[in-house]
Amino acid sequence: MIDPALRERIRVAHAQNDYTALLALIPYATLIGIQCRREDEGVLYCLPAKRGNIGNPLLPALHGGVIAGFMELAAALHLMLFTDTGQVPKIIDFSIDYLRAGLYRDTYARCQLWRQGRRVTNVAITAWQASAGEPIATARAHFKIDEHTAP
Repeated sequence: MIDPALRERIRVAHAQNDYTALLALIPYATLIGIQCRREDEGVLYCLPAKRGNIGNPLLPALHGGVIAGFMELAAALHLMLFTDTGQVPKIIDFSIDYLRAGLYRDTYARCQLWRQGRRVTNVAITAWQASAGEPIATARAHFKIDEHTAP
């Protein structure tokens, strides 16, 4: 069963379109600066350009681990927002395909819930910078969920 305090935070976040309190539950999200907002197409996750996230200062380009962490956290937050997980979901497996360099600029991601079973949920994540049609990375994540919260 979902924690009533978390359920209320999610309700307020949806009502105000302000997910800051939920992001504060995940320290790494605060460290790298993740933001999100609801739009007509769903929730848009954003990793604003931040010097601390640069891995290659010559280009400059974002660190690949930061891109992967951003995408994994976007998927976890997506599950918190749109399922009754009751907690920050636990990652089982994460697979990423880097398609182009993540340059020093804002990076965006969208998530799609592929399947939610009794114990495992599968999420697809796409990240881009200049255009959603030109992703910098795609990923697949599998999360362990509490079997009492599955539909």
